Amino acid sequence: MEFKDYYKTLGLERDATQDEIKRAYRKLARKYHPDVNQDPGAEDQFKEVGEAYEVLKDPEKRAAYDQLGRGPRPGEQFQPPPGWDTGFEFSGGGFTDASGSGFSDFFESLFGGGFHAGAQSVHRQGEDHHATITIDLEDSIEGATRQITLQQSVVGADGRVRKQPRTLNVKIPKGIKPGQSIRLAGQGGPGMGPGRAGDLYLKVAMRPHPLYRLDERDLYLDLPLAPWEAALGATVQVPTPKGRVELKIPPNTRSGRKLRLKGRGLPGPTPGDLYAQVSIALPPAENEELRSLYKRMAEMSAFNPRTHWEP
Repeated sequence: MEFKDYYKTLGLERDATQDEIKRAYRKLARKYHPDVNQDPGAEDQFKEVGEAYEVLKDPEKRAAYDQLGRGPRPGEQFQPPPGWDTGFEFSGGGFTDASGSGFSDFFESLFGGGFHAGAQSVHRQGEDHHATITIDLEDSIEGATRQITLQQSVVGADGRVRKQPRTLNVKIPKGIKPGQSIRLAGQGGPGMGPGRAGDLYLKVAMRPHPLYRLDERDLYLDLPLAPWEAALGATVQVPTPKGRVELKIPPNTRSGRKLRLKGRGLPGPTPGDLYAQVSIALPPAENEELRSLYKRMAEMSAFNPRTHWEP
């Protein structure tokens, strides 16, 4: 995906004021408007200018975009880093004359999910705000209350954007999954006149866990077994989010097999399961006794792990 330098598109420096951004947009929009400019590339230029203004006119979008820096070198592909928007609070907002539906993949990858909340309604209700909260797996399993600090963007008297922190206590419900949102009523933008404040929606992201992988509500755990445990069967202790449990290994268990522990995934109306995925851990032949043992096994067994290659 190509990185978009919105400041370059409008011919501005990165420390431009909001008034300078507005003037640059109006000038270029008049220059490239399809009703005025009949050049073949004018319409595309008009869309580029509209997209740049859509981001830079909005203090929240602009502050988040500035976090990305100046982008990759020319010719390199760009991908937003994971969690790039964590800690920023965004409001919705109407589009410019250039319709948002025609914006680039770059714009959509950054702002397509939570930013198009729409302009203020006729009831003068405050705008809904959007932010990302990153939690641990244990927070979802047990439920938790976490304190977060969000960066709001405000325009100072000099027309420049500044960050202003605010701290909130957030209750994390049991069983919440990545991609779901926590709604904080009345914590969005202020209403106008008697209108009520908007809401704040916190989109949930989850930190990688050292043991478990999450798929919807199911958890996956790598379970290494010694060759004799896999071949003869065994009972081993397996870590679960609620503590260790004993798991029976059937004889002749192969690498890759998934052993299910029902109901030990994420909580919910239908709780997820925990799957222990088997891998065979081979002891190193680090002394003469073990090397002799491997030689005896090779002599006694006709086992061929590559039979599936046979014609």
